[in-house]
Formats: sequence, structure tokens, C-alpha cells
Amino acid sequence: MVLTNRTKVSGFLLMGFSENPHLQFLQAFLFLVMYLLALTSNFIIITITTLDEQLQSPMYYFLKQLSLLDASFISVTIPQSIENSLMGNGYISYAQCVFQVFFFTSLGWAEVAILTVMSYDRYVAICFPLHYELLMDPRKCKRAVTAVWVSGGITGTLYMAVTLSLTFCKAKVIHQFFCDVPQIVKLSCSNDYLAVIGVNILMISAAFACFISIAFSYIHIFSTVLRIPSAEGRSKVFSTCLPHLCVVSIFLSTGFCAYLKPTSDSPTVWDLVLPVCYTIIPPTLNPVIYSLRNEAMQGALRRFLLAGRITEIKGFMLCWYL
Repeated sequence: MVLTNRTKVSGFLLMGFSENPHLQFLQAFLFLVMYLLALTSNFIIITITTLDEQLQSPMYYFLKQLSLLDASFISVTIPQSIENSLMGNGYISYAQCVFQVFFFTSLGWAEVAILTVMSYDRYVAICFPLHYELLMDPRKCKRAVTAVWVSGGITGTLYMAVTLSLTFCKAKVIHQFFCDVPQIVKLSCSNDYLAVIGVNILMISAAFACFISIAFSYIHIFSTVLRIPSAEGRSKVFSTCLPHLCVVSIFLSTGFCAYLKPTSDSPTVWDLVLPVCYTIIPPTLNPVIYSLRNEAMQGALRRFLLAGRITEIKGFMLCWYL
């Protein structure tokens, strides 16, 4: 099943967290719970921000895009990992692995880009409120979102191209629960990996620039908020912005560590924990931190649920009369 020659590639073996069937079942259960939480919360946000007329500002437009990215991003790796754990078989075909690399890297970069756009949106809203409608008009917002998705597609294409160019001369065993680029590079021969390193340097540099931009935005936000006379107003902004910054920092820092640190033939626990921090935690926490703690979102959710109950009652009464 796992070939070692240099010419024919049939697939890879994902080792996951453990070979113990009980631990594999536990991992599948935990992943399933987090996956369902992430999907449910993100789809709630997508539905509410699409249907509620009061949530049509740029901030909620970007939140909808983030939720769409989160739901897609976590769906690239977790369902496959759950299936492998339950079946006790970590095999993944070469084509599946390449497509997983494409979608994982494209959606991962798109998430970094949309978080950068969202931080700029908050920066303009808090620091330049009088110019907000001019700077964040619908046309500019749509262009920004288009740039996010296009840049993600370009990133995924670059990583897929360099992955296809690799020649493998080792047993194709990946000590991870998905086809992560650093683990695939470790299996390549001679200087094949240099192209991947070049793409890594390019994308890490771009991600670092995004982080600097996010940090710059939040520094200016905090400096503006500190001048607000109302303690309640300051507290509300800090309670919203600080969790945002924490999630962004976890997402980027763990990604930097995973893609910059040298891989070893004997993986450590840290090698398995790091990917969890940038594949599962952000898509699960983002809906809570960015949206569901928001009073406007909570009000929209209550209106949505109330409208659903009223529709059910009307349907029940209609059926009863008929």
C-alpha cells in the first residue's frame, strides 16, 4: 500500500495521533464534536448575515466570508481524519493528498487575508468613523473579498504545483492526521524540496506582513479607545478586540512554527499539537469570538428563531384547520 520507489506513487499512509484503536476512536469522537460545533456555528452566522436586513454592513459581510472560509477550511482535513480513525486505516491516495494540499493552503491563506481585511475594517470604523462609509463602500468591500479568494487560489496552485514536482524515495508515511506540506517535503529526494522552500518563504513573508498590518490596526484601535471617556465603552471594545488578536496570534504563530521548524524522522507530541492549533481551534472559536458574542448578532439570532417558531405555529394551525 505504501510504496517506496522513485517513479510510481500510489498513496500515503497518515499515521495520525496513535495506533491504539481506543485512542483512535477517542480522537475521532473529539474531532467530530469540534467539527459539528464549527459547522453549526459558522452556518448559523452565514444564514443570519444573509437573511437579516439589519446585518448588511461591511463588518457583517466580512464575518460571513470568514464563516464560509472557516467551514470550508475545517472540512478539508477533519472528515478524512475521522474516517481514517474509525476505519483504522490511514491510507490516502496521491490525488486526494494533492487536492488536500491545494484546498488547505488556499483556504488557509484566504483566512489570513480576510482577517487582515477585517482588522482594517475595525480600524477605519473606530479611528475614522466619519469617513467609514466612504472608505468601506460596498464596491471596495467586494473587491477586497475577491482579492482574498483569488490570492487564496493562487497560493493553493503554487503549493499544488511544487507538491506535484516532488520525487519520493522514502516510505510514504506521514506522521500527521492530514497531508501537511512540511511532512510531505520530508519524504522528497535530493533538492526537490527547494521549490517548496521558496514558496514557503514567499507565503510566510506575506503572512508576516499581514500580521504587522493587523498589529498596526489594533495598536491604533487601542490608542483611540484609551481616549474614550466612558469606562464601559473602553471595556466593550477591549473585550472584543483582545480575543480577536489572541486567535489571530495563535493561528499565525503556530503556522509559522510548523512551516519554519525543521522536520525530524521521529515526530514529537508538539509536531501533532501544532497543526491542531491552526486547523481546528480557529474555525471553532472564530464564530464565538467574532460573531456570537456580538449583541447585534444575538438579536438577529433571536429574531430568526422567533420567525421560525411563528412559521411553525402558522403551519400547524393551517394543517389543523384543513
